[in-house]
Amino acid sequence: MTRTRIFVLNGHPAEASLTGAVAKSYANAAQKAGHEVRFTNLHDLEFDPDYGFGGYVNQKPLEADLEKLLQDIEWAEHVVVATPMWWGGLPAKLKGVFDRAFLPGRTFDTRNTTKLGLPAPLLTGRTGRVLLLSDTPGWFFRLFYRNALIVQIQQQILEFVGIKPVKVTQFAGASHPKDGVVDKWIKRAAKIGAQAA
Repeated sequence: MTRTRIFVLNGHPAEASLTGAVAKSYANAAQKAGHEVRFTNLHDLEFDPDYGFGGYVNQKPLEADLEKLLQDIEWAEHVVVATPMWWGGLPAKLKGVFDRAFLPGRTFDTRNTTKLGLPAPLLTGRTGRVLLLSDTPGWFFRLFYRNALIVQIQQQILEFVGIKPVKVTQFAGASHPKDGVVDKWIKRAAKIGAQAA
């Protein structure tokens, strides 16, 4: 087995959550399988999620927690983000992580472009996984919302900065899961984690 460096971000802002349990199951199984794992809870990060006065020329200085998070992503070979879907999008604090930390010169390069004319990604050489918990059934999410949140976090955020491919695992019915479903989700996350997938 190839030992993989994995960074897991539990993107739920609460101290305890089902999202956090799924993320922890992935991380624990990966570590038990011999992979090197770093784990961060969004709840524990202290930073201003509002980019505020900042701009690409006058950037807002990164807080220590955001700098550490970036260092963990740069260290990793595989990046995992577990997140709930709130109002069709990411929780505000998790979106704030990307707004504040994924900046030009560090995660993408606006001075150099790809063949498509997009900024060159600077976090290449890493793969990703999104663990998405929602109430919206997968079929409804695909048919009516066109997987909007998945497109955002998979393509417009992670793959934009070079983390690719990014696979997505969706757990639907998260607010009121049926009996036994949570255990299945925890085991599914563990299976994926053990494979560093």
